[in-house]
Amino acid sequence: MADSKSIKVIYFDLTGRAEILRLILSAAGREFEDVRLARDKWPEFKPRTPFGQVPVVEIDGVAYAQTAALASYLAKEFNFYGKNNLEGLKIDIVGNLTEDLIQSFARSFREQDPVKKEEILKEIKKEVGPRFLGYFEKILKDNGTGFVVGDRVTLADLIIYDISTGFLKPTVEDSIKDFPLVQKVVETVGEIDGIKKYVASRQ
Repeated sequence: MADSKSIKVIYFDLTGRAEILRLILSAAGREFEDVRLARDKWPEFKPRTPFGQVPVVEIDGVAYAQTAALASYLAKEFNFYGKNNLEGLKIDIVGNLTEDLIQSFARSFREQDPVKKEEILKEIKKEVGPRFLGYFEKILKDNGTGFVVGDRVTLADLIIYDISTGFLKPTVEDSIKDFPLVQKVVETVGEIDGIKKYVASRQ
């Protein structure tokens, strides 16, 4: 796939679930078409998706879906999935932890009562976000290289960057200062040329 003629990432004009896919491709220096759907175009586009949802990645005109599967695939294609199966396992652990964090954050979206919604957000910021940052901090400390696994950036580091800068940022922004190893990963990923170029383009 690295030599495919075209890659499209199709999602709304948000960071959201598609951002990790954009980050992998950007870190790899791989050109892709960043398709941002207008909300009023969604009903028209929805029947063209594999499962009635986005993000969708089109590779040479063929549409694929499911964010976690797409992230794993792209990471493997562009050498961000570790050097062996054990490193891959550790990367998957970070990915699965992130899915748990997303589910916790989603509670605030599902709650309709504004007072309860605010209470949930406060709980997430005070307790949930710091708990997950603590997990990541320990993983980084145990590895001892400044990266989640091995001695270079992998999908796991890109995921931590995405958590800290994307749609999950509200869950961790108040407490990340207490987790210096996580902060360092965010800084390291942010200095990748392809990431810097992409982030500048989305602002």
